[in-house]
Amino acid sequence: MTYTTVIFDFGGVITASPFEAFNRLEEERGLPRDFVRRVNSADPDSNAWAKFERAEIDAATFDTLFAEEARALGHELEGEAVLAVIAGAVRPAMVAALDTLKARGFTIACITNNVPGGKMGVLGAGMTRSEEAAIEVADIMARFEHVIESSKAGVRKPDPRIYLMMCEKLGVEPAKCIYLDDLGINCKPAAQLGMHAIKVTSGEQALADLSAVLEMPLP
Repeated sequence: MTYTTVIFDFGGVITASPFEAFNRLEEERGLPRDFVRRVNSADPDSNAWAKFERAEIDAATFDTLFAEEARALGHELEGEAVLAVIAGAVRPAMVAALDTLKARGFTIACITNNVPGGKMGVLGAGMTRSEEAAIEVADIMARFEHVIESSKAGVRKPDPRIYLMMCEKLGVEPAKCIYLDDLGINCKPAAQLGMHAIKVTSGEQALADLSAVLEMPLP
């Protein structure tokens, strides 16, 4: 198979996984490990996180609804605290790989589940209150041929429509695409549509797997 297009998730792929930050928050608050993931996996299509990523609610409403969902599972945790830690550190090798792919003639794009900007300083996928971090993310995003953000598109992964939206925008068949995401639930629909899906567990593993598929070295 000759691939022409590589589509990346942002958080957990271009940046370190936000789950690492969630685990640190849980430890600081004396909460069970992976509690945030547990809250966000309950009613995954209609919970506070899903609604926020589709921009159906604002940050203040998310703060309240998430706290209610956490309380229903037996612990106190406000949504604002979760939003404050979601930014992950950028993986320089992944950014270098983007430049290598572009130089080799590949189309690169990004599909990210993110949340709308608001009073809490969440400016988008991976951004924080820091202007420096926001500039860094904007610089990375500028490398992509096209970016689809769930909070702007009104649809979020793993809904197959978001992958098809990208293919339509780029004028490419799914079978010509490689898709990288740190969540298996998001890789599954991509694979079902015909993309070659790579589940990312680390930056090193992602680049090794991508290099193998493309049969070319990557940083």
